[in-house]
Amino acid sequence: MSPPAAQHAPGLTSADALAARARGLTKAYGSGETTVLALDSVDVDIVRGRFTAVMGPSGSGKSTLMHCLAGLDTVSAGRVWLGDTEITGLRERELTRLRRDRIGFMFQSFNLIPTLNAVENITLPMDIAGRRPDPKWLDQVIDTLGLRDRLGHRPAQLSGGQQQRVACARALVSRPELIFADEPTGNLDSRAGLEVLSFLREAVDGLGQTVVMVTHDPGAAAHSDLVLFLADGRIVDETRRPTAAAVLERMKRFDGVRAQAGDTAEEV
Repeated sequence: MSPPAAQHAPGLTSADALAARARGLTKAYGSGETTVLALDSVDVDIVRGRFTAVMGPSGSGKSTLMHCLAGLDTVSAGRVWLGDTEITGLRERELTRLRRDRIGFMFQSFNLIPTLNAVENITLPMDIAGRRPDPKWLDQVIDTLGLRDRLGHRPAQLSGGQQQRVACARALVSRPELIFADEPTGNLDSRAGLEVLSFLREAVDGLGQTVVMVTHDPGAAAHSDLVLFLADGRIVDETRRPTAAAVLERMKRFDGVRAQAGDTAEEV
């Protein structure tokens, strides 16, 4: 049974145990009568060493939340921290360095360089930063993701699932404090998607990483430790140790509420 939204109480976990947190996070687009409030005073804690999924109807603010927590988008109000570093107010150069050194990203598009082979794509961010990966950690990531026999292959020679595994390895290789995954299985078939989700789960359980994943898929969310549900720019519910059935049932409730709201609007 999911707790009511009123029981979602960030701030009870010690700051040392948090990979990221936000207080009063607000994001608005436009101005005046055309203002769209994507996030409405959100408070959220992302606990280290856990896999958190973020779900909600289209337009609920889930991708905006991820972008603001990752420093990819500015906030209209509120504060955001990565670990003990407040990122709101940082200059773009400082934000770029922080994202490069402390955050890993996985997106629906793999964003691999076609002229580089798999291992070159994996180490590219560290190469750009002038840093060498830890050889033992690199080997562990490669073996965990099952890429050992694909390192010399270019993206065009890899399946979609293998390309996403390379993208996952690239996100892991710098040992970031936090990995953000935005619909990482959106372009994959069910088998390849399940592989990637299993690897993200293993990254948390076996490699001690922290993952935040935005998804619309209840089956994908079921791989997480915690699902946060957004609606109209607010966190309205959460489910711990989720199952696909429980997540699907919660999403159906969203659809029901939206349908009722639409019927009311038509009557008015």
